[in-house]
Amino acid sequence: MTLVGNWSYPTAIKFGAGRIRELAEACAQVGIKRPLLVTDRGLATLPVTMSTLGVLEEAGLGRAIFSEVDPNPNEVNLEAGVTVFKEGQHDGVIAFGGGSGLDLGKMVAFMAGQTRPLWDFEDIGDWWTRANPETIAPIIAVPTTAGTGSEVGRASVITNSQTAEKKIIFHPKVLPSVVICDPELTVGMPPAITAGTGLDAFAHCVEAFSSPHYHPMSQGIALEGMRLVIENLPRAYKEGTDIEARAHMMSAAAMGATAFQKGLGAIHALSHPIGAMHHTHHGTTNAICMPAVLQLNRQVISARFDKAAGYLGVEGGFEGFCEFVNRFNDSLGIPKRVSDLGASGYDMDRLIEGALADPSCGGNPVPLTHGNVKQLFEEVL
Repeated sequence: MTLVGNWSYPTAIKFGAGRIRELAEACAQVGIKRPLLVTDRGLATLPVTMSTLGVLEEAGLGRAIFSEVDPNPNEVNLEAGVTVFKEGQHDGVIAFGGGSGLDLGKMVAFMAGQTRPLWDFEDIGDWWTRANPETIAPIIAVPTTAGTGSEVGRASVITNSQTAEKKIIFHPKVLPSVVICDPELTVGMPPAITAGTGLDAFAHCVEAFSSPHYHPMSQGIALEGMRLVIENLPRAYKEGTDIEARAHMMSAAAMGATAFQKGLGAIHALSHPIGAMHHTHHGTTNAICMPAVLQLNRQVISARFDKAAGYLGVEGGFEGFCEFVNRFNDSLGIPKRVSDLGASGYDMDRLIEGALADPSCGGNPVPLTHGNVKQLFEEVL
């Protein structure tokens, strides 16, 4: 099977090994002549980034880069990025990297032309209509991990460094105009990052599939996304150069982020405040939270997982799926508790408050309360 394609759902996606070479063509497609490549510090000097900048330079597009991006990007990073964008008179952003680089890159393109503060555009009601859509710069997204799916998302997660809260900033035009999904860019990911990012994609699919909201298209995408992760993440984890497994994981990541238009749930409601306060890896934290959340939601979701289990290659219906998740985590080196990631000194009241305020709560099959959220935190911390 040849894993190459051109897709227009949910946006224009150039998928296939080696397609990073089409980056200059993508810039021309959306009218970018002075791109700013936004990525994180860890990626900035790696060969994969240097070669991408070389593609731009060869096409006469310069090699401008901004990389002052933290693992959990915040408004300080964003302000610095917007300054570089304006001073360089750039006309578009190439968001490059994992979730942090993608999320911040999208926000640089979004905020460079806005006059209101960032937090005015939080994903609450119709706050997105406060933005001036005419000043949002074009965005091209190039993922180098297979997890967040931010490359096909209409929002970014930005941490408020003053309050240690993760905020979701939403606008329809934050969806990148072109995405280049080149699985060769993910080959260098170490096993632990392969596992953590891959399980982030898995969590997106599991929560979207579990959500009570009506969205049959997302439901189908979530189911197939789970299958792709189950079959391909162990391969990519074991052998990083398995380009077929890497390609399927890259698809699963985009599918998870497309599917969660149907909703997320308690896994993310817990993970967001934990990550904001204790700086844990988001996907790994999601994986730790998943077993406890599945048990919380069992009465509502067991019937649908009974039906899905066979397709996923898992015996025993919902109970078998829960047992599989525990084995899956173990096989990928995921610890049992958040404390095993080095986090300590929990402020339980702040964590509970943060979880209950998180927009992901609305997609959980069982309504979240102070009591059941506290119980979940006690299980996962």
